[in-house]
This record gives sequence, structure tokens and C-alpha cells, in this order.
Amino acid sequence: MTMVRTRFAPSPTGYLHIGGVRTALFCWLFARRHGGQFILRIDDTDAERNVESALAPILHGLRWLGIDWDEGPDIGGRCAPYYQSQRLAGYQAAVEKLLAGGFAYRDYATTEEIAAEREAAQREKRPFLYSRQWMAESAADDARFTAEGRKAVVRLKMPRAGSLAIDDLVRGRVEFEWAREQDHVVQRADGTCLYHLASVVDDFDFEISHVIRAEEHLSNTPRQVFIAQSLDYPLPIYAHLPFVAEPGSKNKLSKRKLSTYLKNRDFAQVYEHGLAIAERLGLATSLDTFNPVIVEFYEAVGYLPAAIVNYLALVGWSLDERTEFLSREELMQHFSLDRVVKASASFDPKKLWAFQDHYMRQLGTAEKVDRMLPYLVRAKLIAEPASAADREKLARIIDAAGDRLKVFGDILAYADFFFQDEITYEADAFEKRLRKPGAGELLDKYRSELATLATWDVASLEQATQAFIEAQGIKIGDIIHAIRVAITGKGVGPGLYDCLAILGRDTSLARMRRAVESAATQ
Repeated sequence: MTMVRTRFAPSPTGYLHIGGVRTALFCWLFARRHGGQFILRIDDTDAERNVESALAPILHGLRWLGIDWDEGPDIGGRCAPYYQSQRLAGYQAAVEKLLAGGFAYRDYATTEEIAAEREAAQREKRPFLYSRQWMAESAADDARFTAEGRKAVVRLKMPRAGSLAIDDLVRGRVEFEWAREQDHVVQRADGTCLYHLASVVDDFDFEISHVIRAEEHLSNTPRQVFIAQSLDYPLPIYAHLPFVAEPGSKNKLSKRKLSTYLKNRDFAQVYEHGLAIAERLGLATSLDTFNPVIVEFYEAVGYLPAAIVNYLALVGWSLDERTEFLSREELMQHFSLDRVVKASASFDPKKLWAFQDHYMRQLGTAEKVDRMLPYLVRAKLIAEPASAADREKLARIIDAAGDRLKVFGDILAYADFFFQDEITYEADAFEKRLRKPGAGELLDKYRSELATLATWDVASLEQATQAFIEAQGIKIGDIIHAIRVAITGKGVGPGLYDCLAILGRDTSLARMRRAVESAATQ
């Protein structure tokens, strides 16, 4: 077997889409499984759609996920350059070869004339096939059309009889009738070349052995095969992956349809959870920059790359009927295209959440501290660099929280009151728990009892609270909710005794005194 070389070729037109990541991941896993090479190429032939600033998030997102490349725009390689916009001379040479071989022609039809032929075909209820009426077959034709003020594009002169058959590693044997193929434009009137030509030339120049891509490119394959064969290129092996579908649907997942996806409860919960974290961090939250369909969302919120990689590997592929959790090394060892399904695979945010929960549970406290500190720093809850005392406090909070911290950004909602000098009360919780008759007086008595406590730890605090409840002849709910609001400002949160222990005696007592005073004066 020749060296396996796969490629991922994004256009710098936006952020890194979940569907694009899944394609890149499959290309990367296949190359790694076979000891091959994974190439990153930038398909920027469409100058009007390219956004220079959009490339950096794509490169960053792939790196964050651990999808590295052996050759690419930032690291170079023997096939450089890796931007199509810098490879124009090779495309022009290919155009000239196609023209010289009679596999392409200069066409001088206007947009309106092509449209008129298309409309005529529709009226007559027949498939549209360009008449080639304005095809230049000689230098004299070129001169005549140019004298009329026409400008030429270069079109492929596609076969109009017979068929093409390819053996796709995912879809099996696929056949295309040549008569259904249009004479596709490969070079614009301004001399720039289109994606189909550039992609074929680059795949040859880069010695790509396997073209692994989304199924929407399957319809492009006949014209690309025709170009390759006309240029005497050996054909790569094709594998067309099922697209990543919307939650609970067979439609393709799209960044532009967030409002539709929010009707899905699981998707809405993931989005709203992430939005709350982003707002605490002061991040921009427009749908173009903060959307669960793009990778940047998950990095910002605090997902683990391992969880995303594991989950996306199973969107359209499986090792067997049972195994779900696979390490990166196991994925590289076992991935194969023969277990990729043909049908579209739905993106399930609830399932991804379950993978995140699994991988979060594998982390030790020290690693969680390292991953959560940046969130507290960015939210200005602690200074940078973090002090040893802040790190120790955070470790205690994380241990107390247990499995309740699902993503790293959750620390903002869970622990903010631990790091604030003065807390803000949730209005509803304060009114319900501290403004009701007798609540302030009862809390003040509890505070006085706690002030005499010899040992300030979870066990002692719980024992003292139980003793207070019995002595006062009250139910636990009569006091415990008021304590929570007083020391955290929130109606719900971490275990109460953990909160008291971590905050410490002085802070806890001071917050209870302030709550009593606030309840009396408001």
C-alpha cells in the first residue's frame, strides 16, 4: 500500500463547524491508523467569501482538539505553499493542458444567454444541457466573439454518453451518467480558477491517496474525476461521509439555524447553560461567534477536547455495538472506514453532555484547579497569578462540588460567592427566605450559637445546626434556607456545611449579621 495521505481543506469563510471537525477527525484518524500523513490545505479560491481573520479560529480549534497536521500553512512542508491563492500558476498550466487536449473550451456565452437556455429546458420539461453555441473552436471564433465584446470562461467539455463508476469506501459502487453532467466552468473570465479544478490539481500535487469528505461533495466527483483523467492523474480513493444532521432530524446541521434548534429542549439547555457562562466572562455572544454548532462555543464554556473528539468519532462510526468511551489512542488504533454508516447521523447535544460528564469525572482535583482558575481570573474573582490560598480554596470548593461541576465554566456560578468580598442577594430568594416573619430573628440566634463553636469544620457545623434545630423546636427547612441565602446570596447551591467551612468562621458570621440587618431595614 502506498503512503496514506489525507487532507482537510477548509475555506477561511467562518468559524470551525462541528460537521467540518467531524470530517477533519475522520481524515486524521484514518491517516494515523495507517501510519500516514494528514495535510491541512486552505481552499481560498473564492476571494469574495474569504475572511482573513477567520482562519486563525480554524487553526486554533483544530489544535485545541488535538487534531495536528504533518504539513500545512503554518508549518510548511514539501508541497508548499498550502494556500490555493498562492498556487495559481499550476492551475493555469492545467487549464492550458485541458484546452490543448480538447477536454475544455473557451465559452463566450453571457449569463443571460445561459439563463435563457435553462428556462427553455424548463418550459419544455427536459433536462438542461448547454448547447455550446458560443463555444470557441478556433482562433477565428475567439477573435469574432472578442470583437463582439464578449468575455470567455473556460468550461469542461464533458462526455455526453456513457457513465462513470467509482468504488467509494463508504457508499460502495456509485455510478453517474455523463449525460447528466453540465459543462462546468473551471476558470472565470478574470482568469481565476474555481474550486473543482484547484482541488484536483492540489490533490495530485500533494499526493493525496484518499479523499475523505462529506457526502455533499459526492455530486462533484464526476467532474473532478473527468479533470483528473484528462490531465493523466492517477485517481485517489474516495470516501464520502454521511453529513452531521440537526438534532432529531435528517437535515444538515447549519450554523445559521440556531433559532430552529432551540426548539429542541436538549439543544436549548446546552445553549442557555453556555450563554450564562459567556455572559459572566464578558464574551461576545452573537450567533456568529457563540453558537453550539461551532467549536469555539465548547472551548469557551469549558468542555474537554477528549469528550468532543470521542463523541464526534461516534457520529457516523462505531467500533462495535457496545463500546462508547474510547481514548484518542484507541480511536487511532481501531478507526476504519468500513464501519462508517451511509445514513446521516444526528448531532445529539445531550449525548455530548454525557461524554463530557464521563471525561470530567476522570480528572483529579489538581487538574480541575488548573483548568478552572482562568475562568475565575477572567471574571475578576481572583487576581493573576493566583495565590496559594486561592488555589487551596478552589481545591476545597471543587472537592465539595463533586460531580456537580460538569464543565470548567460552571465554577463561576458555583463558586463566585466564595471569592467575593460582598455578595448580592437573589431578590426572590431573599424575599422568600429572609423577609418572612421571624426569619431574621431565628438566623440571628443561629449566628450567636455558631459564634461559640470551638471547631469550624463540616462535621462540627452539621452537629451544631442539628442541635440548634432541636433546641428551637423547628424543622430544618425553617433555618437552613435562610442560612444559605445569607452566606451565598443564592437560593440553591453547594452543600451548606461545605459552604460554611470553606468561607470560614469570620466571613460566615459577618455575612449572617449583614443578612439580618438587611432583612430588618428593607
